Amino acid sequence: MSTAGPDIPLRTIAPVPSSDQDTNPETTERGMHSNVLRAAAVRSAGKSLIKGRDKGKGKMREQYLDESDEEATLLGNVERHGEGDTNREDVEESMQVERLQVSRRSSTLSKSRNRQDKSRTIPFRPGDRFQSHFPPNMVCNQKYNLFTFFPFVLYEQFKFFFNLYFLLVALSQFIPHSRSVRFIFTYVAPLAFVLCVTMGKEAYDDYKRHLRDREANSQKYLTLVPPLSHIPDSGPHTRSVPSSSLRVGDLVILEKNQRVPADMVLLRTSDPSGTCFIRTDQLDGETDWKLRVAVPTTQKLSGDKELMLLNGEVYADAPIKDLHTFIGTLTLNDTLPPSPHSSPALPHAAAPTIEPLTAENVVWSNTVLAAGSAVGFVVYTGSETRAVMNTSHPETKVGLLDLEINRLAKILCAVTFALSVALVALNGFRGLWYIYVFRFLILFSSIIPISLRVNLDMGKTVYANQIMTDPDIPYTIVRTSTLPEELGRIEYLLSDKTGTLTQNEMEMKKLHMGTMSYGFDSMDEVAHQLATAFGAEHARQPSIATGAQLATRGRRDMSSRLRDVVLSLALCHNVTPVTNDDGSITYQASSPDEVAIVKWTESIGVTLAFRDRTRMELQTPTGTRLSYDILELFPFTSESKRMGIVVRETQSGELLFLQKGADVVMARIVQRNDWLEEETGNMAREGLRTLVVARKRLTSQHYATFKQQYHDASVRLEGRNEAMTVVVAEYLERDLELLGLTGVEDKLQDEVKSTLELLRNAGIKIWMLTGDKIETARCIAISTKLVARNQYIHEVAKLKTSDQVREQLEFLQSKLDCCLVIDGESLQLCLNSYKNEFIEIATKLSAVVACRCSPTQKADVARLIRQYTKKRVCCIGDGGNDVSMIQAADVGVGIVGKEGKQASLAADFSVTQFSYLAKLLMWHGRNSYRRSAKLAQFVIHRGLIISVMQAVFSAIFYFAPIALYQGWLMMGYATVYTMAPVFSLVLDQDVNEDIALIYPELYKELTKGRSLSFKTFFQWLMISLYQGAAIMIMSLVLFENEFLNIVAISFTALILNELFMVGIEITTWHTYMIIAEVVTLFLYVISIAFLPEYFDLEFVVSTRFAWKVAVIVAVSALPLYVIKAIRSRVAPAAYSKLL
Repeated sequence: MSTAGPDIPLRTIAPVPSSDQDTNPETTERGMHSNVLRAAAVRSAGKSLIKGRDKGKGKMREQYLDESDEEATLLGNVERHGEGDTNREDVEESMQVERLQVSRRSSTLSKSRNRQDKSRTIPFRPGDRFQSHFPPNMVCNQKYNLFTFFPFVLYEQFKFFFNLYFLLVALSQFIPHSRSVRFIFTYVAPLAFVLCVTMGKEAYDDYKRHLRDREANSQKYLTLVPPLSHIPDSGPHTRSVPSSSLRVGDLVILEKNQRVPADMVLLRTSDPSGTCFIRTDQLDGETDWKLRVAVPTTQKLSGDKELMLLNGEVYADAPIKDLHTFIGTLTLNDTLPPSPHSSPALPHAAAPTIEPLTAENVVWSNTVLAAGSAVGFVVYTGSETRAVMNTSHPETKVGLLDLEINRLAKILCAVTFALSVALVALNGFRGLWYIYVFRFLILFSSIIPISLRVNLDMGKTVYANQIMTDPDIPYTIVRTSTLPEELGRIEYLLSDKTGTLTQNEMEMKKLHMGTMSYGFDSMDEVAHQLATAFGAEHARQPSIATGAQLATRGRRDMSSRLRDVVLSLALCHNVTPVTNDDGSITYQASSPDEVAIVKWTESIGVTLAFRDRTRMELQTPTGTRLSYDILELFPFTSESKRMGIVVRETQSGELLFLQKGADVVMARIVQRNDWLEEETGNMAREGLRTLVVARKRLTSQHYATFKQQYHDASVRLEGRNEAMTVVVAEYLERDLELLGLTGVEDKLQDEVKSTLELLRNAGIKIWMLTGDKIETARCIAISTKLVARNQYIHEVAKLKTSDQVREQLEFLQSKLDCCLVIDGESLQLCLNSYKNEFIEIATKLSAVVACRCSPTQKADVARLIRQYTKKRVCCIGDGGNDVSMIQAADVGVGIVGKEGKQASLAADFSVTQFSYLAKLLMWHGRNSYRRSAKLAQFVIHRGLIISVMQAVFSAIFYFAPIALYQGWLMMGYATVYTMAPVFSLVLDQDVNEDIALIYPELYKELTKGRSLSFKTFFQWLMISLYQGAAIMIMSLVLFENEFLNIVAISFTALILNELFMVGIEITTWHTYMIIAEVVTLFLYVISIAFLPEYFDLEFVVSTRFAWKVAVIVAVSALPLYVIKAIRSRVAPAAYSKLL
């Protein structure tokens, strides 16, 4: 393998000389010089060690700095250094230093291992005992096992006072002295029903999780095993093992479209350049393919078999959550003399070869190999993988309504106890008074009706069914049926960007060239002008020199100007064409913007035909091919906000420096102009992502000078990056010729703008949390109208100290009407330094956009908003990286999209479009909360009124704990006689669907929680007290000769009163409501004939009975009807003003 020429890009890693080059003195000298530079790199790494606190023990330990750019640049320039200036003594000295460094590192790591440090040095072909130190590679999302299921589920149910009270009442019926005259069945059955339904649902959900885990753990992978030593030239041996059996140190073969089962270092890929693409949508939410690079030393081996013969080790730092950081080294130690069967490609260097490893060399678990095949070395498994560390375990979610009812239950319990003690006290605490207190407690147990839980759970089932059968939001799935009321109380919405607000489909919409602007509808004209330019050029048979001649003129024709900008766009990028199995070609890059621009150049006639790390070919409209050598590549970073490339046209040798980037940085680089600032502002207001394109022609002498200076800067041990940036700015980034301005549109999901506007008008504050760049997120915030027109956008990025954080917070405090755009690094610093202050200020802002967020950061933000504001938080996303955030929210909504169903499966509600959120909240959420609040209060009222009647009855009859209504009457009261009309309240609606969506302000009223509050609770308490006392006292006043008549009169009046009260509470009558009222009344009348022990039939059919019941009902219910009618006139509800 010959050494690369001087035109290899800076990031190309220099190969170690193979055995067939050792005879070349010049090459040998270069090889020795490579070792010197590697030793220098090791010395540099030694100087760059920092102290990092170990999380487990709080101790300090040494840790390599992640200087990936510096390492790649240093190693990439190994072969550009001057030759012949190093003697063998220097080489030997450098090798000794290198060995000493390796020895020290091994010693340090050994001591760290003894102190339970999780960093590791993994040898090739490790032993079983070594591998057993690390966690198994098991995927486990189950919440329970056979031993923990019953204790955990029962604890979750009975940690609420509501359920615990029911349990105690039911158990009390097995104590002889406290047993009620009612049926034990009436106490035990409802509780048993609720528990069985809940446990059955939990068991089913956990079983489904178990099946998904088993499927993931049983996926088969090929691992490399050592070849049989007694068989000469035997090929690489493989063994198929399930994912759960993979261990640290295994060599795993990955095929195209195969999920990566563990965190692995890439050793080899099927691509000769050592590159491969992976899909990370389930990890970071971005659908763009990411480029990964195999370790150069192992990539150049001739076959996979030789990986098993290597004598070396991989050092990997302790596992952390950061997806963008990896610190490690690959050390290949002294090898034995080449055996007859070993490959000549194996290195036989006299000293260990150390290769730095960065995140670019690693593929994380749960990503997918997009193309080709690869061999990886497992470094982290199971719970130590990045995917698992960024996934939080789901919590059992409880709705705010359930918590509020739980608080009311405690008040009702206190009322029950106080009433029981009061009645015994009024009787003078005679006899076994404590037994009487207990018996009164049982008699008044209907104050906290056990049917309340049953009614609410059945109501939730109805709401869930209404959501899933709504034709306007098809394929919506309710996965957590206990939370539909929460949809009506959302005050914060945290949304992902890619795939949630956007389709992640970029399209070139505009090209502006100063004097000319081309929109999307005029691209045919662009193609025609381009064909004219290349056609004329082809006819005269010149090279690019024709362009140089045209450039000297004061005014060039439009065709040549267009050709220059299109060629620049077709060359200045980091896009690679990939051939699929069916022969079609797709473009892959880390940025979808670049892919969109390259696709646009293809659509108008200039196609990217070939690209590797050193060369690029374009096909023109005439069919000819233009070949360019890639000399330098300056990738886009969030700091530089631009990317550049130096290319040389192969035929003419013309050198071009092409650059594109954000207008804020390009404006000071390009030549003076009068249109750039204005046009970028216009495009930004349209929500387009803008890129400024410029170029500079270079002479050979100018480039040679730059190259020497750049090389000198790249081998500096201190301040290397800064020095390299200065050289580029001085020699290349000066007076660039401004060619044009592009506007790329990131297609939004359907109706995103109108949905966000609707949600904002409903009082919901919207945060956008994304793993994307600040520039991209800012554009989407503008295009989605998340940021209002002309609203100030305050960017916070790259904060390093707490003082900087304080300054930013002070500024934000004085400007609460702005939109905050913050990056993940600064966000973490804010949360670490001023967590409470940051959340206090941020929650007051109209909009917040957080960029470069890890999955854990998203979840932390959701939890912090919940904890600080005590408001309901909804999180919506579509990728695996959104799962933690969705599970941390009060309500999690998952979108089924291009990134798979992982978010959908983990969410409480699954939808197919972001716009469905409007109806889900404004209509279904609002109705669910209103209906459940009304239902809960009415069921409590139903229990209170009969308890008040019992209390009045006991007080009149010498405070005896004797039941007023016994047996079938009590059982029928909460079921056959009132349940259907009361439950029909779940179909009530105050406004129709159109009004709810047109006036989202109605939703804002609901978030204040006024539908179920202490105020409304005490109102119903007073109503129950009045009606119960009125019915019982009037029954006693109209008392006939027999006690049986009191029961008949009061119970009939009670049933009719409840039916009348349901009618008063209904806002919009539904067919089912009318049927429920009529059928229930009919069933009650019929049942009287079958219950002679409670009703005197002769008396019941008499007119005396009829008028007495009518009078009692009129006294108890009519005043409430009158009060409601007056209130609707004097202080009408907000919704009634719209009807």
